[in-house]
Amino acid sequence: MPGVPPVRGSGLGGRPPGRVHLRPWEVHMVVGFLASRPGRWLRIVTGAGMVVGGLASGTSRGAAVALVGLGPLVAAALDWVPMAALFGLPMDGPTLRRELGVSDEASLLEGFPRASMRDVSPTLH
Repeated sequence: MPGVPPVRGSGLGGRPPGRVHLRPWEVHMVVGFLASRPGRWLRIVTGAGMVVGGLASGTSRGAAVALVGLGPLVAAALDWVPMAALFGLPMDGPTLRRELGVSDEASLLEGFPRASMRDVSPTLH
């Protein structure tokens, strides 16, 4: 309409439409979750599902999905968070957790007894 000034910042939350700006706490929340034990398990299960589902389809598109699924699977198994690098944070899991102030979690299987921790007699009866 002539004479009506354009509404400034008419996007969600006063943001201009078409641009997404993440606040620092939003970035830390998402990246912190991905670096946590539940986030790592989620990435492992998602990647494994993509690999198995892609290979089970038996098509070239399925093979591509399986190949893409290796990314989150391997990254989570090695405790890397590639998304953190997009925001200028370290990719290494322990370093990232220290920088974000998230409690450092040593193992994906913490709470499960390891073979060396069991009370087993060294002799066979």
